[in-house]
Amino acid sequence: MNFTKANTMKTSTKFLATAAAAVALFISTNANAQSRLGIGATVGSPTNNKQSIVYGADLTLQIKASDHLYIPLSGGYTRMNASKDATGVDAIDRDYIPVKAGAKWLFSDKGYAWFVQMEAGAALATGSYPTSSTHFLFAPGAGYSWDNGLEIGARYEGFKEDKKQKGFFGLRLAYGFKL
Repeated sequence: MNFTKANTMKTSTKFLATAAAAVALFISTNANAQSRLGIGATVGSPTNNKQSIVYGADLTLQIKASDHLYIPLSGGYTRMNASKDATGVDAIDRDYIPVKAGAKWLFSDKGYAWFVQMEAGAALATGSYPTSSTHFLFAPGAGYSWDNGLEIGARYEGFKEDKKQKGFFGLRLAYGFKL
């Protein structure tokens, strides 16, 4: 068998995605009526000066594990626009599908509160550059959640591509529906 770094990365990513799906299925079968399904929009500033703006949308299932702890499972679409002065390979926009799972801690059990959140998962590249590859993705953040389902937060989302760190600092506005 010929194992290359790319094959190992694909196998690792498939394992991670399968494990996340199994955990999500297990948790969702035990979810209570206080879980939420939300839709959000993000706009941000890239940390790499070869990009000009980042925007995206996501769908998130937040499963209530306790009065303070939620398990977010999310997927969406993110676009990183190349800056006008970029040249060559840096002048290409980057599109990816983030698939993440994590933990969200609310500092109150009243249904509205400040929160901190950490998510990890995969950035599934779309389009023709660099290739249709998958990268490990991490996204720490913080924000405020209201009892009516409205939420605002700030976060960093990053991954490595071509041995370079790609990422952005962004603001996310979302609305969640109680299940």
